[in-house]
Amino acid sequence: MRNVIQSVVLLLTTLMSTGAVEVIYAQVGETATLKPPVGTNLQECYVSWRLDNKEGHELAGRNPFGKKTTTTSEAWNGRLSLSKDSLIIKDIRPEDFRTFVLEGTGDKCLLAAYVDIKLLKLTVSVNPLSPLLPGDELSLSCDAQTLQGKKSPKIHWLNPSGGKTEKLVTVRATIQDNGHWTCVVTNDSKENKAKVSVTVLGLYPAPLHPQYTSRSGPLTIPCSLLAHISWEQIKAKDIQEVHWHFVPEAGLSPQRLFSLSLEDPVTWKADQDRGLQPVPNPKKGNLSLTRNRGREDDKGDYVCTLAFKNGATLNSTVRVEVLQIISSPGTELISGQQLNLTCGTGHPLPSDLHVKWVPPKQSSLSSLTSDRHPAHLTIPEVGTGDGGKWRCELWQSNAQLTSAEITLKIEPKISVWMLVVICSVTAIVILLLILVFILYRRRKQKMTLLRRRLCQCKTYVTTISWTHEITQDTHSQSSALKLLATRCFVEK
Repeated sequence: MRNVIQSVVLLLTTLMSTGAVEVIYAQVGETATLKPPVGTNLQECYVSWRLDNKEGHELAGRNPFGKKTTTTSEAWNGRLSLSKDSLIIKDIRPEDFRTFVLEGTGDKCLLAAYVDIKLLKLTVSVNPLSPLLPGDELSLSCDAQTLQGKKSPKIHWLNPSGGKTEKLVTVRATIQDNGHWTCVVTNDSKENKAKVSVTVLGLYPAPLHPQYTSRSGPLTIPCSLLAHISWEQIKAKDIQEVHWHFVPEAGLSPQRLFSLSLEDPVTWKADQDRGLQPVPNPKKGNLSLTRNRGREDDKGDYVCTLAFKNGATLNSTVRVEVLQIISSPGTELISGQQLNLTCGTGHPLPSDLHVKWVPPKQSSLSSLTSDRHPAHLTIPEVGTGDGGKWRCELWQSNAQLTSAEITLKIEPKISVWMLVVICSVTAIVILLLILVFILYRRRKQKMTLLRRRLCQCKTYVTTISWTHEITQDTHSQSSALKLLATRCFVEK
């Protein structure tokens, strides 16, 4: 049995010392991790990493008790470390692309052998390096160093969405090209990857669905720069203007709402007042418009545009739909009338949207329990309990998008007897008013006649004296005038 184990150890040792060379690809300036072959157990070994060959300069090592050491050589100082027997090299330099040897020795080491690991150079280039505008030419190349006597590795690119492309890429940049591109080098069925970042200036994509609002809910029209883009990068690409347009209906001329002054301080200028307000501090990249409450005339397309001097533009078009409740024949009804309520945006809702009605608690339809309600409700005969606030909610899956409200006033039905009583009371009130008017007219006529008689008195002084007496009396004005008339008649 012992001989069998020794034979196996000898065979594995031979395989490790004479087997295929491990290949690792890395870029200048990156970090490379050189790992022992899969399945290698070096726990009871003295492990050492050497340069070029097994007699070369020792870079790092570990004893069976776990103590680790790294070279103090100035060329490697601060760039080497060990992690589970893997050699980590930071900040790769051009002169680092050479052979590294892993060796395991010791009495209890099952494998007394060494492994050659070749660190080969991978070169990835992006042109241009500066942020791109949509339409700019983008070139990407990836080259891998070939091991002498071996076949060249296979190379391809993975774009930000994961699509596979060729070794050399030359395209007109679009917003889909923004992100990390990955160069994949395949050598002996083993893959090595290198990532590069491509920045294409752009806006967050507009929502796939319209923005829904109502007179009961807020309105937000989004438009923002991508998170990794700064205002300084936008200015560096010669931004010419930023503005918002509103198109109420297809075929109509757009209305300019806002323009951005590009001089510091960067501020918005209103071209047409629709009650909307831009988000403060546009230099942070948020160019959205808001309002506390939606309006019926908000329906339409809102276009956010960034125009550059080279003719390139960045656009985001947001569709806004307004949820409304329409009541027929109106919002003021009499008990017993038929009521039709419709909740919608003016056209059929998409299949993934549905409405929920929330009637007044005392309504005859307060028992609606289904999660999906019809957009059109009919109540053959409304009652006073149907009066009050009705709410219609617009839902997408488990998310409420917006809601609309309407208030109904339901008056009780007037019977024939109530109509007779109302008419009788009205007639009595009218007759009383006529009687009061007649009495008032007769009294006024008497007073006028009395004044005419007073004017016929011959002695003006006597009239004045008696007038003075009358005004000092405590009787009513009518009694005083009668007394004065009597005195005047006697003198006459």
